[in-house]
Amino acid sequence: MSRQMGDSHRRFLQTMMASGIVDEQGAKALYQYCCETHNTQHIPDKLDDFIDTINSKLQPMFMQIRKGMSEDSGHQYYALVNMAETDVTRMSSDYADNELELFRKTMDLIVGSEDGKASSTDILNSADTLTTRKLKKSETEHLLTRLVHDKWLNEKRGEYTLSTRCIIEMEPYMRAMYQDQVKVCHICHNFAFQKSDGPVLSPEDEDFSINFSCLFVKFFST
Repeated sequence: MSRQMGDSHRRFLQTMMASGIVDEQGAKALYQYCCETHNTQHIPDKLDDFIDTINSKLQPMFMQIRKGMSEDSGHQYYALVNMAETDVTRMSSDYADNELELFRKTMDLIVGSEDGKASSTDILNSADTLTTRKLKKSETEHLLTRLVHDKWLNEKRGEYTLSTRCIIEMEPYMRAMYQDQVKVCHICHNFAFQKSDGPVLSPEDEDFSINFSCLFVKFFST
């Protein structure tokens, strides 16, 4: 496939810039739509080649469309990543300093937990320890709602986890900040926050980690 950037690539990129992240099925549908709209050849199994063409033009701008997997579902996602900013400062145009500080503390809670989750109560308590301007309970709750809406966090029954977008975009930051705290799935080599440690696949290795979705795929493919 040609490495030349065409109108179909530009439309795909514009949509990614607007949405930030799409799942694999959405990316495939968008790829087909862009090709058909601009009368270019659509080859169903060449989505990654199509994206590679876009990435080759994004490289000088330190941006990339990167693929990652959801820990919850095992589905693949594509996210537009700013490679020049590797920490939460990438969010500074949308969030105030104290909001970013609370997001960092929320990441600390999630990464430091046994199950890759942080309760709303623990996050609310963290809001009282901010070194910038403290957040009221209502402000913290509103911020958490925004972080979920903007796809930085997931929420289920009052517990928060890092979203697929967050894991993809913040990977360099998390590797640098948390180092030994972050475990990697032995199957897919992605981060394993909501991990299944052990006895099923490697009882002798206490550091063995595997994503739940990978565990599901492994069992049902054998």
